[in-house]
Amino acid sequence: MISITKLLCGTDYFGDSLRYSRSSKEQVHGTTRGYGPVVVWNCTRTCNLNCIHCYANSGAQKNSGELTTQEAKRFIDNLAEFNVPVLLFSGGEPLLRPDLPELVSYAGNKGIRPTISTNGTLLDRDFTVTLKNIGTGYVGISLDGIGENNDRFRGHKGAFAAALKGIRNCIATGQRVGLRFTINRHNYRDLNTIFDLIEAENIPRACFYHLVYSGRGSKMIEEDINRDEARAAMDLIMERTVDFHRRGLQKEILTVDNHADGVYIYLKINHDNPERAAGILELLKANGGNRTGIAIGAVDWYGDVHPDQFTQNHTFGNVRQRKFGEIWTDPSQPVLAGLKDRKSLLKGRCAACRWLDICNGNFRARAEAVTGDFWESDPACYLTDKEIGLR
Repeated sequence: MISITKLLCGTDYFGDSLRYSRSSKEQVHGTTRGYGPVVVWNCTRTCNLNCIHCYANSGAQKNSGELTTQEAKRFIDNLAEFNVPVLLFSGGEPLLRPDLPELVSYAGNKGIRPTISTNGTLLDRDFTVTLKNIGTGYVGISLDGIGENNDRFRGHKGAFAAALKGIRNCIATGQRVGLRFTINRHNYRDLNTIFDLIEAENIPRACFYHLVYSGRGSKMIEEDINRDEARAAMDLIMERTVDFHRRGLQKEILTVDNHADGVYIYLKINHDNPERAAGILELLKANGGNRTGIAIGAVDWYGDVHPDQFTQNHTFGNVRQRKFGEIWTDPSQPVLAGLKDRKSLLKGRCAACRWLDICNGNFRARAEAVTGDFWESDPACYLTDKEIGLR
């Protein structure tokens, strides 16, 4: 996750203390003196929508064997012991778990910041009041286009209107909320209009995700944007972020799942303002690039532990049998151990890239989806060979 606002405008928000502290790059898996990873918990696989890019292959079906309320509380206890700073309740659709408010409140009382990733269609006014009152730190609501374009992507007519209403309910009740947008060939032309929506609806935060080829999204490899389109999308995101800041509009803008973004920003700024670029480079060095298996981890509905929510084909253990912290620090897991110190394992362009220290090999799930090799180059890197030092 890269804060465009932090890099270009110098403004600070909650997550920046985790992303850009002096100890961020040195984090391996959490100690008694440091933070454990941010954990994404896919607390249910059931969902009321049928999104074409869903990494969890979620649907309307009920799934037996999901963690019970008491098992979930023991899991949260273990996360607190491991000093996990943030627990993201995701899905499926997490609002379909009847005990969600109870578990969100429980996490907060254990000193973990509870956040929620939702499609927003079930967020009525009463539920947003409940979330606010129990201390929900943040609600991220997915919109992947404007109007019918979003509905096609989400597999449900009326999903855009319902999600927008959910955003409005959060804003009206004072619940911190943001927009989540997954960039792909079918919606990247909506980016400018999405920024207009952010301003018109007074949405304080937006995360722009690069497509990861996982779950149903593994069928969308050919529907990802190309390198030129990715660069154009970043130019627009940068331009609109700076414009918000220049006009005094407090908006936190981030991109997710492609650390080529940080290098691209640095190179663009360095061309005209080397002094400002030097500060950006220091922030990127402190961050250390992709931190799957280091500062981000995932647990699915059955309690299985994965490197991140998009890499569920690699499992390290189950929280029903072992504490999360024990699993996360087990050096006998080759993929997990490799992710914590991956540079010597990387291949191709990633291995030869001069920006490896600030990208850390980008996203492994995409590399494996396209090449079958977990350690090959990330095909979504849009930097040129010249920019990465190959010629």
